[in-house]
Amino acid sequence: MTETTTSQHIELTDQERDAGLNLQQLKELVGLVDYDAAKDPFPVTGWDAIVFIVGNATQAAHYYQSVWGMELIAYSGPENGNRDHKAFVLKSGSIKFVLKGAVSPDSPLIAHHAKHGDGVVDIGLEVPDVDRCIAQARRAGATVLEEPHVIEDEFGKVRLASIATYGETRHTLVQLEVDGVRYAGPHVPGYVPRTSGYVKREGAPKRLFQALDHVVGNVELGKMDDWVAFYNKVMGFVNMAEFVGDDIATDYSALMSKVVANGNHRVKFPLNEPAIAKKRSQIDEYLDFYAGPGAQHLALATNDILDTVDRLRAEGVEFLDTPDAYYEDDELRARIGEVRVPVEELQKRKILVDRDEDGYLLQIFTKPLGDRPTVFFEIIERHGSLGFGKGNFKALFESIEREQDKRGNL
Repeated sequence: MTETTTSQHIELTDQERDAGLNLQQLKELVGLVDYDAAKDPFPVTGWDAIVFIVGNATQAAHYYQSVWGMELIAYSGPENGNRDHKAFVLKSGSIKFVLKGAVSPDSPLIAHHAKHGDGVVDIGLEVPDVDRCIAQARRAGATVLEEPHVIEDEFGKVRLASIATYGETRHTLVQLEVDGVRYAGPHVPGYVPRTSGYVKREGAPKRLFQALDHVVGNVELGKMDDWVAFYNKVMGFVNMAEFVGDDIATDYSALMSKVVANGNHRVKFPLNEPAIAKKRSQIDEYLDFYAGPGAQHLALATNDILDTVDRLRAEGVEFLDTPDAYYEDDELRARIGEVRVPVEELQKRKILVDRDEDGYLLQIFTKPLGDRPTVFFEIIERHGSLGFGKGNFKALFESIEREQDKRGNL
C-alpha cells in the first residue's frame, strides 16, 4: 500500500518508498507540492514506467546498467512465452525504464523502430482508478487505445488502459491495487523477476539518479497549444510555465514551450514547438529525424550532480559544451548568488546554474544518446527552484546549435 506522509494530500508511491526516498527528498528532487486527489477528475499518482523501443534491447539493457547505474529487475521474452519481443525493466530510485526490442520478424516494433529509431513509445502513469480516468478522457474527447482490463499472474492483478497523445506516443494508465489487493510483482503481469550478472565498479554508488523530474515532448509548428489544452481538459493538468519570444531564442533559431503538470507536480510535461527563425531549431531537427512528434528528453533528478556527471563522463557519456564566458559573466554571478559549490567547479564540468524566486537549480544535458539526433537526457539537481532553467536557455540552445551545425542540420 502507499505510505501516508505528514501531509494529508501527499503519499509516497511504492516505488518511492522502495527506493528509500522520503517526502522532503522528493520536494527537493522534483518540486513535489501539496495536492488533494479527491477533487481531481483524472488523478495521477505519479510515473509508472517509461517504455523505449530500441534496436537491440539486450545491449541497451547492459548499457543502462554499466553506464547509467540502473538495476535490472524484470524481464519478458521468449523464455517466458513472449515470442514477439524482449523487454528489460531497469530501475534507478523511483524510475523504471522498459527497453523493448523486436524478436519476431513480424513484430510491429520493427516498423516503429524503422520510422523513429530509438525512442519513447509509452509514458506510463500510475493512477488510483483506471476506470475513472478513462471515463474522464472519453468525456473530454481523447482517443482511448486500450479499454480498461485486468491482467494477472502469480503476483496478483493489475488494471490497465491507454490513451493516445502526441505522435505515436501513448500513456498507459496503471492501477496497481485491484479488489483491495496491491500487485506484488516486479513490474506488471507478463514480466518475471530478473537480475543481472553485471557487477558494478568498486566504489560505485547505489545509483546515479533518484527520480524522474520531467519528460519533454516536441510537437509540430502550431500544435503546442492544442496539446497543452489536451492535458488541461483530458487529464486536469495545470499550466506551470510558458516560454516564448526572446526567452527561448538565439540569433539563429527559436522555439516556444509551455509546461503542464499533474496536481502534485510529480509528473511534468514541457511541450515544445518550433518557431520561425533564420535557421532550423533543435525542434525542427528532432521532428525530421524522429519522423514526427515525440518525447525529446527526460530529466533525471539527482542530489549530487557533480558526482553523477563525473561518473557518467568516466563511462564515456558526452555532454553539451558550455563556453567559459558563460561562467565568467558578472551578470550571471550576481544573479545566481551563493550556490552549494563554487562556480569554478561547475565550470570544470560545464554544468549550468539558474535561480528563480523559489531557489536555484543545477543542470546539464547529454548529447543525443543514439544514432539519430533525437532523444537525450538532462541531469538536474534542484534546490528549491520549481523552474526549468529559463536563464540558461540561450546558452543551452547555442550549445545545441553548435552540435546541429556539426551534423549539417542547422
